Amino acid sequence: MGVSKAPISHLLLPSCSSSPRNSSIPNSNAKPLKPNSKTPLPNRRLFLLSLPLPTLLFPLFDGFVSTNKIQPSSCYALASFDPVSPVEREASSLIARRVSEAVELLDKGRELQAKGDFNQALLYFTQVVEQYKDFAFSDYARMGRALALYEVGDRQEAIAEMEDVSISLKGYPEVHAALAAALYVDKHAPLLAENQFTIATLLDPHYTDVSYVKETKHWPPSLVISLQHFISLT
Repeated sequence: MGVSKAPISHLLLPSCSSSPRNSSIPNSNAKPLKPNSKTPLPNRRLFLLSLPLPTLLFPLFDGFVSTNKIQPSSCYALASFDPVSPVEREASSLIARRVSEAVELLDKGRELQAKGDFNQALLYFTQVVEQYKDFAFSDYARMGRALALYEVGDRQEAIAEMEDVSISLKGYPEVHAALAAALYVDKHAPLLAENQFTIATLLDPHYTDVSYVKETKHWPPSLVISLQHFISLT
């Protein structure tokens, strides 16, 4: 008696009788067994694709969140971190206050200069020069001080101040024009005056106009007259 077997669905059975006795007899007309093209083999790729997408992604996402979770203590440490120390903050605040004070004095001196009060302007410019000389813009206060000195003080000291400023503020046209006028009238040095005036007018041609230095730059009357003498070569 033959042992019964489960049919294989993906194989084509012979067309002959299914009796055990006959099945053992070879049949020359029987076709070789071939896989059934209508019933595909199980495939791992097809199995994975048949699963719902959240089933595949959620375990990966949960693992990423659990390993990269920001702890509350880390947030507190980040919020409390300050790259500027108290000493640096205090030093920066002190510098800011000093800059504000120096600019206020400089503006006050220029305001008095525009009003023609060269005695008071000299006091404000001198404060900036003496108390805030560590700032680069104090050279502009030295320029204002030199203009005031030329009017109410010692002209020789004013010219010395202009010469120093012409080096520290080289390329600043006002100081070169003022120095040219002073050198021509007070030092009787026409060649040096011409060199300084050439620099000034190349940088700013307005200094060939006497009304410009009088009304716009607010030069003292004595220096305006000196510039007029230089321009007219008188």
